[in-house]
Amino acid sequence: MTFADLAPELSARLPDLKGRLTANASLSDITWFRAGGPAQLLFRPVDEGDLAYFLSRCPGDVPVTVIGLGSNLLVRDGGIPGVVVRLGRGFGAIAVEEGNRLRAGAGVPDVKVARAAADAGIAGLSFYRGIPGGIGGALRMNGGAHDRETRDVLLEARAVDRSGTIHTLSLADMNYSYRHCGAPSDYIFTEALFQGHAGDRAEILAEMEKIADYREQAQPIKSRTGGSTFKNPPGESAWKLIDAAGCRGLKVGGARVSEKHCNFLINEGGATGADLEELGETVRARVREESGIELEWEIRRLGRRENSINPEDGP
Repeated sequence: MTFADLAPELSARLPDLKGRLTANASLSDITWFRAGGPAQLLFRPVDEGDLAYFLSRCPGDVPVTVIGLGSNLLVRDGGIPGVVVRLGRGFGAIAVEEGNRLRAGAGVPDVKVARAAADAGIAGLSFYRGIPGGIGGALRMNGGAHDRETRDVLLEARAVDRSGTIHTLSLADMNYSYRHCGAPSDYIFTEALFQGHAGDRAEILAEMEKIADYREQAQPIKSRTGGSTFKNPPGESAWKLIDAAGCRGLKVGGARVSEKHCNFLINEGGATGADLEELGETVRARVREESGIELEWEIRRLGRRENSINPEDGP
């Protein structure tokens, strides 16, 4: 699967661009599932200003999609048309501020935020040790674990919109709910400011160790997986519903429902994006038939199906 090369056209519009443009870039090398098609054009901005410059001059009819560390993402086999933005080193800064606050770029892995907070004696951010992703993704989906969510600790976020305008958003502006952010969908988050409280470093590290041990014992973290596949319905646990519907170990092609934790899908080797999505939809159908409950995808599914003539086949 290959796309037309957008790079020459965009490069001509962007003489002062600092970041790198890569045509037909493999996304299966980036996503944790290790599956799916390419990006028509992958852009790695060097910093927030470079990202704003790019967006301000990118034609409005060119789709722009942002991805983080690729942990909560299923890319379809037809790839992602338009531009895929991936934030790298220029969005990886962490700074401890007065008042038990911590500022982190959107490209920082969640676990690094937890560790930095612990080293500074800031309590309240340990739950990020249990989220396999980056801060940008946590902002976009109100990422959470172990009974805490991003909305419990966020003070403000920075974002760049599709026109290249930079915004500072308060917690209220984020309009958070369970695994959902109500900020405009075209905003690309670049930074977060978190509020913790004073704590003992040794106690915080001990709490993080417990979280790490739990993940090791309960989740298939050493497999090619995208993390939790479905949101927990109100008052229910997705994994229990999946187990009750007889889906533990269910397989489609190279994709399987984890035996260890059945709200995780695994690429056992050679699974396509279509295998993983079909397996997820099969699980949803069986849960619906068994319990009458409609599971909602937590994993983002992006791009178009292989051989599709549509720019994007949405869920």
